[in-house]
Amino acid sequence: MKYLVIGLGSMGKRRVRNLQALGIKNVAGFDPRKDRRQESHEKYGIPVFENLDVAMQTFGPAAFVISTPPDRHMHYAYYAFERGISCFIEASVVDAEKIKQLGEKIKDGNIVMAPSCTMRFYPGPKKIKELIQTNAIGKVLNVNYQTGQYLPDWHPWEKIEEFYVSKRETGGAREIVPFELTWLNDIFGNPKAIACVKAKLTDMPADIDDIYHCLLRYEDNVILNLTVEVIARPKATRDMRILGSDGEIVFSGDANSVRYINTSMKEWNEFKFDSGTVENMYINPEEPYIEEMKYFVTSVDKKDQSLFPNSLENDYLILKTLLELEQLTGDHK
Repeated sequence: MKYLVIGLGSMGKRRVRNLQALGIKNVAGFDPRKDRRQESHEKYGIPVFENLDVAMQTFGPAAFVISTPPDRHMHYAYYAFERGISCFIEASVVDAEKIKQLGEKIKDGNIVMAPSCTMRFYPGPKKIKELIQTNAIGKVLNVNYQTGQYLPDWHPWEKIEEFYVSKRETGGAREIVPFELTWLNDIFGNPKAIACVKAKLTDMPADIDDIYHCLLRYEDNVILNLTVEVIARPKATRDMRILGSDGEIVFSGDANSVRYINTSMKEWNEFKFDSGTVENMYINPEEPYIEEMKYFVTSVDKKDQSLFPNSLENDYLILKTLLELEQLTGDHK
C-alpha cells in the first residue's frame, strides 16, 4: 500500500515518521515548497513531489494523509474521493457543509475518510474515559477544562504571520476548540451550546481571537466549561477537574497525570504517564499520533470505515457546535 503525505510542514513530517514507525516503506510526500520537500527527503529518505498530478502518475498512491492548512483539507479530500483514494485528514475547523456532503458521498463505498482525533489516543483522555465508564465518581455533574499554549511557541522557527493560525477563519484558538471537542464529545456525547465569550487579549500580530470561553450542556445535564487559549507561556496549559455525584477526577498536564477520589476512598488514586518520545523542535510525544495512524492504516487495509474511531459526520457536528458558540457571541464570521 502506498501513502502520499500532502503537506510537509511540521504535521506532515510527523505523519511521515508515524507511517515509517509502523513499518510502511512506500511513503512519499507532496508540497509546493522546495525547502519542505528537501528537508523531508533528507530526513526520511522519501520521494517528494512539487506537483500532485506528477505524484499521482509517478508514485500512484492508494491513500492520502492530508496535513495541509485546514482551508485546503476538503480540496484534497474531494480530489481523493473522485479517484477512489482513502484519506486521513488532520483536524478541521472550516468547510462544515463540505465535510457533511463528503460524509454522505462515501457511505456506500469502500474508501476510508478518517478525520483526526489524536487526543483520544493520549493516555490522559483514555484514562478519564475509562474512569467515567466504570462509574468511578458516580454521575458526572460539572467539568472545568482549560487548555492552551502561547501561539508563537507553536512553530518557533517561523513567524505566526506566515502560519495559517494567524488567519481569523483558521486561527489558533478557534482551531483548537473542535480539536478538543473531538475527545470530549466521545466521552460526554453531543452538546448544546449555551454561551461563548471570545476576545483578543494579547498584542500578537494576528487578527484572531486568542481566547475562547465556551459553556456547553451535555446529556444528563452535564455542564462543561471549556477555555481554549493561545496565551499560556512559558509552558502549555492543560488542566481539567470533573465533579461527580460521588467524587472528582483531576487531569493535569503539568503533572502528566490523572487522579481521582470518591466517597469510598480516603486518598487520591493517581495515574502517572510516561512523557513518551518527543522529537526535536516538537512538544507533544509521537506515540499517540502513531497509534492514530495505525487505526487509519488498518481501516484502509480492510477497506472498513467503521474501524477508525472518528467520522466525517462527527466532525460536521463538532463544527456545527463551534458555529453555534460563535453565534452566541454575535460574531458570525
